[in-house]
Amino acid sequence: MHDIPRKPDPGGTATPWRLLALLMAMTSIGPATLNIVVPALPTLATQLATDAGTVQLTLSLYLLSLATAQLFLGPLSDKFGRRPVVIAGLTINVVASVAAIAATSIEMLIFARTVQAIGAASGIVMGRAIIRDLYERDRAAAMIGLVTTAMVIAPMISPLVGGILDTAFGWEAIFLAIALMSCVVLVWAAIVLPETRPGGIAEEPGMLWREWRALFGRAKFHGYVWVGALGSAPFFTFLGGGPHIVVTMMGRTSAEYGLWFAVTSLGYMSGNFAASRLSQRFGVDAMIVAGTIVEIVGACITTLLIATAWELGPAIIFLPQFIISFGNGLLLPNAIAGAVSVRPQAAGAASGITGFVQMALGAAATQAVSMIIASATTALPMAWMMVAWAAATGVVYVALVRR
Repeated sequence: MHDIPRKPDPGGTATPWRLLALLMAMTSIGPATLNIVVPALPTLATQLATDAGTVQLTLSLYLLSLATAQLFLGPLSDKFGRRPVVIAGLTINVVASVAAIAATSIEMLIFARTVQAIGAASGIVMGRAIIRDLYERDRAAAMIGLVTTAMVIAPMISPLVGGILDTAFGWEAIFLAIALMSCVVLVWAAIVLPETRPGGIAEEPGMLWREWRALFGRAKFHGYVWVGALGSAPFFTFLGGGPHIVVTMMGRTSAEYGLWFAVTSLGYMSGNFAASRLSQRFGVDAMIVAGTIVEIVGACITTLLIATAWELGPAIIFLPQFIISFGNGLLLPNAIAGAVSVRPQAAGAASGITGFVQMALGAAATQAVSMIIASATTALPMAWMMVAWAAATGVVYVALVRR
């Protein structure tokens, strides 16, 4: 028996914590698998006889595959169900991880990583869709806030784990760890995960296509999707420009940058926690407004401090970034909940589109700021870009969501 009742009383307090823990584990596989390989890149370049630019493709193509896969996995789950897509995705991740261990060339490893990302994407998309299947919109935002915390914790821990494994056992141990982790979550999902997709969606031919057309025809859906993506862009801008500013412009070590970066992660986690507590009480739209205002304030403080207090060092960037990340933690779970609630019948497709747009815009923001800041003499271009992204978030909300 894998079916469970849907839409518990939105005012109730009962939460299936075992299911929530599983969704967090599923969601964490994507970012963990991306970041755990980073410390081993120099080793891979040496042992697979390639250059740094080529080995970098194990990250960039993984990220591209992770984003693109979300577009397809969501609609597939609307047609065939959440559970089969999760099981298939985790199985693909395990097989691809084992294939990576056996790779004898960089081309084989890049291919394995690209396939690996397809499997890892299933946890991200299905986690959001399953929550929307079970809860009404405001309660779903609170639960998504908790689940997305895993996407912050995983990138914080996985590089450390990857570095230890590479140093002690070699780069193959990293992919063995990924395979074991994915296998554990696969067995866990096979035993525990229910089928939550609302019944009857795929029974009538053409129904899915009509649902998707209706989804794209709603300005509010586009609003929530772009609010989530634009609201995340200040973080990605910081991700692309921060290392150059701290290490090159300020002359600090990469280790110091890594320590300061924990402040950013703490801000996002705090915002997620606040969203999990407040979204059901105040509603999705109010939390988006609050998060946008907090981001704008944080971005403006960053600009002011860079212009007037440069001598204070990394604190002028990271302390305001805590504020920006807190605002993003308030905004993003609620934007996702809003997007997947516009057409609950197509929650999987909505989740996939939301994830794709967020990652695509994030990648563009990261690349753009890295190019601009490389030739800049101050950090102000990065700060003004963050202000622009945060302001654009507010404009899109007013133009598409509130209208």
